[in-house]
Amino acid sequence: MAKEIQYLGIIDLISDHYVHLRRMIEELWNEQSDLSISNSEWYIMGRIYQNQPTIASVSKHVEMSRQATHKWIKTLEAKGLVVVQQVENNKKVRCLQLTGYGEACYEKYMDIKSALEKRIEAQIGSEQVTNISTILKLNWGI
Repeated sequence: MAKEIQYLGIIDLISDHYVHLRRMIEELWNEQSDLSISNSEWYIMGRIYQNQPTIASVSKHVEMSRQATHKWIKTLEAKGLVVVQQVENNKKVRCLQLTGYGEACYEKYMDIKSALEKRIEAQIGSEQVTNISTILKLNWGI
């Protein structure tokens, strides 16, 4: 075990791995595309992918304020990744949909994550990956 992580608790260990993985995904994406997409934008795109949720439902299901969600949606729209549409027969409600370009970007992003997961599995073994996944899916009661 590396000396610098020997005394870290579980929260710091999870956080360190998360930050490292996100940085790797960002670097791999940037090698393939000139379009910069933030982690928050990817998170929102994941909630929209193959769906047409309302802005309110996306705001409810992401861990950010409603104002921040609206800001990121406007940014995604400006990049040509998302379209905002009025819901038929309801002037107050608007729904979101990824553009064809947005879907292509998100699918490439999922491919990058899948390849990285395979690299992790090759390094630590499929049983360990399954164990980590099982533990992270548990209700920790906190």
